[in-house]
Amino acid sequence: MNSAKPAGTQHVSAEVVVELESCATQDAHAVFSALRTSFSSDRAADDVPEEVAGPGSTVWTSTFDVSDLKSAAEPRRLTAPVLVSLQGGYWAVDQLCKGLESAFTVHVLGTAAGDQEKEVELRLESR
Repeated sequence: MNSAKPAGTQHVSAEVVVELESCATQDAHAVFSALRTSFSSDRAADDVPEEVAGPGSTVWTSTFDVSDLKSAAEPRRLTAPVLVSLQGGYWAVDQLCKGLESAFTVHVLGTAAGDQEKEVELRLESR
């Protein structure tokens, strides 16, 4: 049995999709900027979430590569608790959760496990 990862899958397994919904724009910015301090992102550092007018709630999404921890994020202030959904490989989601713990108080609300990925629902609060 070969335990090595197939070529090209290492990068994919280190990515986590992060979704924030129904939170203040400044709270979305606080969460994403904390994560960008720790991990590489598909968004530029100056990409600030903006509210979109219209019916329904706004969902902010970004993908983070957790293969390399840049540095721990400092604690960030939130105006209210933020609900976060994470989706990715088991190791990658665990790494991203650890990264959030340096900036926020993290409460796990639920998990859904798949064959190679898991989804985790979190509530973040100011530390």
